[in-house]
Amino acid sequence: MAAADELAFHEFEEATNLLAETPNVTTVSRSDQRPPEGHVAVAVDPGGSYGAEDEVESDKTALLQEQQQQPGFWTFSYYQSFFDVDTSQVLDRIKGSLLPRPGHSFVRHHLRNRPDLYGPFWICATLAFVLAITGNLTVVLAQRTDPSIHYSPQFHKVTVAGITIYCYAWLVPLALWAFLQWRKGVRERMGPYTFLETVCFYGYSLFIFIPTVVLWLIPVPWLQWLFGALALALSAAGLVFTLWPIVREDTRLVASVLLSAVVLLHALLAMGCKPLPLEHMAPTHQNTPPHPHGVLTPTPPRPTTA
Repeated sequence: MAAADELAFHEFEEATNLLAETPNVTTVSRSDQRPPEGHVAVAVDPGGSYGAEDEVESDKTALLQEQQQQPGFWTFSYYQSFFDVDTSQVLDRIKGSLLPRPGHSFVRHHLRNRPDLYGPFWICATLAFVLAITGNLTVVLAQRTDPSIHYSPQFHKVTVAGITIYCYAWLVPLALWAFLQWRKGVRERMGPYTFLETVCFYGYSLFIFIPTVVLWLIPVPWLQWLFGALALALSAAGLVFTLWPIVREDTRLVASVLLSAVVLLHALLAMGCKPLPLEHMAPTHQNTPPHPHGVLTPTPPRPTTA
């Protein structure tokens, strides 16, 4: 059995000398040391693995599982992500559609691979209602200048305007996306946008027509044409600047025909939104309505008998 003096703690000679030279120094034991604030203490198990690395790996595994469990397209939660935008994002995208710049793609600078359907849906709905309301107001204003025009509420204009706007905002981007997908196989360097990105920038490009339709209530023909030309130029320029980076790699003929077709269809939509001039509004009633069976013919007198 070891002696008692062998089990006692002995100071090293060097430590004794240092303490003798600096008597005011304080010694700190290892049990008094604490990890500094702001640092994470990592516990090491007997196997040599670190607990922090296990937590990071578990977080990555949970994140990958969440990404893999994406809902199907037939569920409501799948489409809910396309409406997950805030007010600042919608306003920024509207501003980008109103102020197009050369070399400034709407998809790359404003959508950033996060297209939404919230903005295009409400822009199309607002434009349809504004078209129907201004169409009825145009007839009311025309009645004041021409008493022969009789006003009656035309509620069917809401349905016609809604069907037209929504068909344009979905069918034209669908045809454009399908054509670019086909040209992608022909020209490998082309990288077309997704279908949702195409619908998104087409929907935001229609916003400028909302204030333009309201300004068309001013009964000045040349001013109406000026507002219409300005709105068409800004909206079509935004489409051309957005499509140009992906069609410039194609042949010059295909790029020219495609962009010309986009501008032409946009011009047809603008012309369809413009109200009819007053001289084209025929009166809806006459002072002497015609006979329902046609022109009246005089009946011959009956012969009198004695």
